[in-house]
Amino acid sequence: MGKNTIIKDAIILFAITLISGLCLGFVYNMTKAPIEAAEEKAKQEAYQKVFADAASFQENEEIKTALASFTADGAEVTEVLEAVDASGAVVGHVVAVTAKEGYGGGISITMGIDLSGTITGFEVLSMSETAGLGAKCTGDEFKGQFAGITAQAELVMNQDFDQISGATITSKAITKAINASVKFVSEVR
Repeated sequence: MGKNTIIKDAIILFAITLISGLCLGFVYNMTKAPIEAAEEKAKQEAYQKVFADAASFQENEEIKTALASFTADGAEVTEVLEAVDASGAVVGHVVAVTAKEGYGGGISITMGIDLSGTITGFEVLSMSETAGLGAKCTGDEFKGQFAGITAQAELVMNQDFDQISGATITSKAITKAINASVKFVSEVR
């Protein structure tokens, strides 16, 4: 009786696990495409915010190739697209970059840089910084400092822009991300 009960219980648990796994897989497959579409829409909206003069954003194979071998201290440039005006002329670039050394982990930002090296906008895509401190990086007061800065060399915190009070680690991480973006775009311009 004891051995049969164990086998029966094991079979029941196996069946429950199998059914649960199949259900999870089914739900994942059903939600995967809408989640990816929502993420892509959010990225496109952020790109439009940081480069309002662009009509669209397009990939460039030479830029993708250059990006594959690009390295930067404390940041990873993940995507660079050309910002194109209504006539089809390239007017700059939008850059998606992740600062690896934020206080709460990675900070993903996107920024626009025109052909003269001027930052057209800055937007935080995702972060896990401390509420009330590092999370202030999403506020207009902080983000607004960057639009209009012509970055020909590395930006210096508290010289080119003001750091977030009480959030030095977050500010340093964002500085590295911005400098990586500027460096990459200056190399492919």
